[in-house]
Order: sequence, then C-alpha cells, then structure tokens
Amino acid sequence: MADLTFISDGVQMPQLDETLIRRWIEAVAQGFFHKSVGDLSYIFCNDEKIIEVNRQYLQHDYFTDIITFDYGRLHKISGDMFISLDTVRSNAEMVGAPYETELNRVIIHGVLHLCGVNDKGPGEREIMESYENKSLELLSQLQNSDK
Repeated sequence: MADLTFISDGVQMPQLDETLIRRWIEAVAQGFFHKSVGDLSYIFCNDEKIIEVNRQYLQHDYFTDIITFDYGRLHKISGDMFISLDTVRSNAEMVGAPYETELNRVIIHGVLHLCGVNDKGPGEREIMESYENKSLELLSQLQNSDK
C-alpha cells in the first residue's frame, strides 16, 4: 500500500488499529476485486463539515456519513474519504449497532465505492450491503487471527 492517512478535521480522532485497517482494506480490494491499494486518506469530521463538502463539491444539500473522492486508475484504488462521525454515531443508534461496527462499515463503504461498487441504482444498495457484510466478516477474521 502506498499510503493510508487518517486526519481529524475538528473532531476527536477515533481509536483505530491502523495496521489492521491497512491489512483489511488490502484484503478487501485484492480479494474481492483484484485491485491494488494506492494512496487513501480518511478525513474524520462533523456534520457541519460534511454538509459543507457535500454542497461545495457535489451540490447536494444533505448530511451523509461518507463522501468519497475517487482518484484511482485501472486496477489501483486511491482517494479521499470524508467521514462525519456525528452521522456515524446517529446511524449506529438508529440501527442499534455498536459505534465501532458502524464506523468500520463506513470506512469500508468508501473503499467499496473506490472498487466500483455503487449504491444508488436499482438493486445496488443490496449489493453494497452484501459486500459491507462480507468485509466486516473478513475484519472479524483478521482480528481473531491476531489474538
């Protein structure tokens, strides 16, 4: 992997095992999509920042958990991903999931977009959710193999 960067933009940085996250992202990209991993940046922010980014770059006027900017080429993923920790927290509460699980789901959601998985068209949301669930299972396996 070229570079994986975690940046805090006005929020407390979440506790992340960066080595495990790297291995996980590489395993998902290579194992499911036969893609290598280039430079990835995660920018953790609040709802105020995510709506600002959404308005400025996408002309969308709503909150979201993640916005992914894709800079990849052919078989190498690369990009910047803005994650609103406020929305991650409220989504976790809404679906009754632990915050950490929801954060991991959003982290890999951006990677899945970079790998070419969409979630806006007919049937695409179900495909995305399937890949998210498979990816979370893989993360669990990686965590257990480290013990």
